[in-house]
Amino acid sequence: MVKIFRKMTLVLFLAYSVTFGGLSPSLGQSFPDRPITLIVPFAAGGSTDLVARVVATKMSSDFGKQVVVENVGGAGGSLGAERVARAKPDGYTILMGTVATHALNPLMLKKKPYDAEKDFAPISLLAIVPNVLVVNPQLPVKNVAELIDLLKKNPDKYSYASSGNGTPLHLSGELFKSMAGVSVVHVPYRGAGPALNDVVGNQVPILFDNLPSSSSHIKGGTLKALGVTTKERVPSFPDIPTIAETVPGYETYTWNALFAPAGTPPDVISRLNGVAKKAMADPEVIKRMDDFSAKIVASSPEALAVHVKAELAKWEPVIKGSGVQLD
Repeated sequence: MVKIFRKMTLVLFLAYSVTFGGLSPSLGQSFPDRPITLIVPFAAGGSTDLVARVVATKMSSDFGKQVVVENVGGAGGSLGAERVARAKPDGYTILMGTVATHALNPLMLKKKPYDAEKDFAPISLLAIVPNVLVVNPQLPVKNVAELIDLLKKNPDKYSYASSGNGTPLHLSGELFKSMAGVSVVHVPYRGAGPALNDVVGNQVPILFDNLPSSSSHIKGGTLKALGVTTKERVPSFPDIPTIAETVPGYETYTWNALFAPAGTPPDVISRLNGVAKKAMADPEVIKRMDDFSAKIVASSPEALAVHVKAELAKWEPVIKGSGVQLD
């Protein structure tokens, strides 16, 4: 009886192991066996959506399974991010996160729909997209130093536009005000498009914008670019200086990164990371990123976790100083 019991126990153990993975190939090797949903937490057509669709196309090819982009806009990106945070942690629902979803919203929102660090498993920081400080050509300044001088001599006389309260572009302006020691009025718009139109039309003289959005106006001369917001100059516009060349230490940018729900198996995260990095190394993807003026990073999951922690630490004093808080 004892031998029979032991044999039955062994059979049951082997069956359990095969069923639940103890003796089966790793989840990462068999993943995915069905389509993956990539949530973009903003409306279609923006820079985050464009990056997501380029990357999803290449990842689909490498996986042999479709990576389907789904736009879940609302609440400045928080609705889509929350959906992924609450999704089953199996790797089949992932997020194209940004500085808004993982640094700004968690710091600004009164009600916290998710924890930017605890509720997500980092996959990879894919790319950094620079912002740019532009002005209407009629504003009598040629560079950042002259703009700072003009604003210091005329506190609160001038205003700057952004895509909305609490957006990365608004806070790029607030960081500039703080570090440059100037006083300028913020004019929020419902999106980058209306803000851009009013600065081109000289209703508002100054704008912080994504570089890809303003690039055609810079090339056409309807906007004057004073400085990019990244630490280094941008290869697509090498003649535009960085703001940091005048305001040491100034740096902001928009970034795109992949996240899964917390608790996603490490093998699955590793598989997603490997395919994402392979996609970012593809010549066609590199060319498209260049078109967006985006700098490819393609980091490890560990590096993305460090990045999120650093972004939260960087933006917390800026948000507190600006007094921005959203319901």
